[in-house]
Amino acid sequence: MSGAVDLAVRRLLEGARYEVLPTASIHDQVLEHVPTSVTVSVTASPGKRLGATLDLSASLATAGYDVVPHLAARMVSGRAELVDIVEQLRELGVRRVFVPAGDAQVPVGDYVQALDLLHDLRDMGDPFPEVSITGYPEAHPFIEDDVVVQAMWDKRLHATHVVSNMTFDPEILAAWVHRIRRRGVNLPLLAGVPGPVERTKLLAMGTKIGVGDSLRFLRKQRKVMTRVVGSGFSTDRFVTSVAGLAADPAMGVAGLHVYTFNQVGVVEAWRRAALSHEARGAHGRSAARG
Repeated sequence: MSGAVDLAVRRLLEGARYEVLPTASIHDQVLEHVPTSVTVSVTASPGKRLGATLDLSASLATAGYDVVPHLAARMVSGRAELVDIVEQLRELGVRRVFVPAGDAQVPVGDYVQALDLLHDLRDMGDPFPEVSITGYPEAHPFIEDDVVVQAMWDKRLHATHVVSNMTFDPEILAAWVHRIRRRGVNLPLLAGVPGPVERTKLLAMGTKIGVGDSLRFLRKQRKVMTRVVGSGFSTDRFVTSVAGLAADPAMGVAGLHVYTFNQVGVVEAWRRAALSHEARGAHGRSAARG
């Protein structure tokens, strides 16, 4: 790897954000395995309602974590509920939110798409310094690619970051990043990265729990599912590829968004090992130059 890519790998690993699903046991797992220096993103699921997301976000924030609740627009009844949510999160010191449309087939209230909720956040004076929106490197299961990119364009003025949904193909991710940059979407990108989790556990969890955008994405995308259970995917190689993009400032890759599937102990052990490996490699290269 070049020196610029080496630096990008370390920067990405040090600032990696973990996505978790609001299950009964995940709070204790995060406290046991994840340092408070790691930002934790909490998904929203129609099956568990938004209260599960907010409760887990509150408990983790109280424990000292920087949390990013997913405010799925279709799960919020309207502006009155949004005001209550914003007040609750601001009292907890939450500074970042992620605003997808959400997977609820029927909206519970006024918000049909993410842009609807984003408009109200803007009218409320932009209460959160960081607001992330969704990007889809691979085709959305139900929406045409041009519509998805147009939606990102429409939302860009109401957001600070894009979080890319999951792909297991770094070439697809790279092509998509170049595409949205050509289209003028210049928001900093948090590149979605599948964590190095056991594939059999991942599939079993997807069937058993059925929550989280990432797990639903896997079930909808059979080609992606095939790559998950196959032996060819490597999180390390994927991160190196992302680092190649991040080494080019024009690509605007600001960080990693790691899909943990709640296997946070496995993911954190991988991250620490990767950082240690990178540090040893940097030391060796420095010694060789000396």
